[in-house]
Amino acid sequence: MTGGLRLFAQRTGEGAGEPVFHQDEELLHVQPSVSIVLGNRSPETPGTLYMTSKQVVWLSDLDRSIGYAADFYSISLHAVSRDPEAYPSPCIYAQIDTGDEDEDSDESSDSESIDILDLSKISELRLVPGDESQLDTLFDVFCECAELNPDPVESEGEEEHNWIFSADQMATDGAEVDDSEWNDVLAPTSSIGYSNGDHDLARTVLQLQINDQRFEDPEEMDKDSDGANP
Repeated sequence: MTGGLRLFAQRTGEGAGEPVFHQDEELLHVQPSVSIVLGNRSPETPGTLYMTSKQVVWLSDLDRSIGYAADFYSISLHAVSRDPEAYPSPCIYAQIDTGDEDEDSDESSDSESIDILDLSKISELRLVPGDESQLDTLFDVFCECAELNPDPVESEGEEEHNWIFSADQMATDGAEVDDSEWNDVLAPTSSIGYSNGDHDLARTVLQLQINDQRFEDPEEMDKDSDGANP
């Protein structure tokens, strides 16, 4: 589920107006005098940035028909950029998941340069505040909103199995598991301990740890080997 960048025209009130949000959204931050840069295009004239619990919205102060929005789950990366070689002005840089992994980068750049703007091809944007001192505040709000919007679960119909399995559940082919061996598998020092629903993987790990000989004395192993040879 990927929304990408989209037009936003829902405003109310006189003048530049204010955005109309859904009832289940909470407005977290408003930042005036922010320019937006879409891809490689020239920056838009300053507008107002709105950040809610679900989306980031930028509205032009001069033209009510110009506004852009992106859901936070569509924003795959955000960062503070102060490197003049990357962009002349300090800004918030964000990458947007367009949902088209096979999209050719050259074609995307061309679509950003032509007069007709194809928002579905815009994969990055910059937010340039008039007051540079607000960059850290904007970044903190971005982080807060990102935490409120984790990546959607890909397989919503599948049952989640964030274990822990019992010894009875992990018995293989009807064989009982020795308690001491089972405790070794669940030891906190083990680097393998989270299956996230993969029962086969967890069973394989259990079998490997039960059948290995890492706890045997090497000398005894050599004696056993010598005794077995005529």
